[in-house]
Amino acid sequence: MLKLYHYPISPNSRRVWITLLEKELEFELVEMKLDGEQFQPEYLALNPFHHIPVLVDDGFNIVESLAILDYLEAKYPKPAMLPTDAKDLAKVKMVQLVSVNELLPATVSLSGVMLGLSVNAEKIEQAKQKAATVLKFFEDLLDERPYFGSQSITLAEVVAGTIVPWLPRTGLSLSDYPKLSAWCDRLIARPAWQTTEATPEAMEALKSRMAARMTHKPTS
Repeated sequence: MLKLYHYPISPNSRRVWITLLEKELEFELVEMKLDGEQFQPEYLALNPFHHIPVLVDDGFNIVESLAILDYLEAKYPKPAMLPTDAKDLAKVKMVQLVSVNELLPATVSLSGVMLGLSVNAEKIEQAKQKAATVLKFFEDLLDERPYFGSQSITLAEVVAGTIVPWLPRTGLSLSDYPKLSAWCDRLIARPAWQTTEATPEAMEALKSRMAARMTHKPTS
């Protein structure tokens, strides 16, 4: 059976969790506490970089969430979560990579606002500008179809869809992006999104971790 080592509130982990649910696969969830557990020899044997998630399939360890998604799509192609048309496939891949490389770093800064932490105002403004650029890009990529490049859910949704719906909680409205807002509504109504939604306890744990990270001052 597939085994997913994950941290439930992490978008990197959640995108894999959602994909497993959308493909209706049998799997075991192993929750990591990220309080040092990820540095233990048992976990480092699975991922020497001590990151989450890790997917284990019959003794084969896969690290890096995007690689895991590609593995699941290749091994379990039904239901298909990648389009075959070249332009549509490019849309999906662009959304995935822009989400990871551009939007997620901005969201980390904005999450401090959501959690009530003190964050540098200039950094917040820069993060908002970067996020707005991404949201406009996504709005323009969406066409008359309900999902990016497809009539059905794709791997673009599981990546961007674990980040974009969080943005209104940080004070960044989606009202200027009507197609993207409707896309978000479709996603959060799906059972896989509802099943993997962060619990209040997980949110409190995240707040504590982020507060500790933001207040930590390296010593010389």
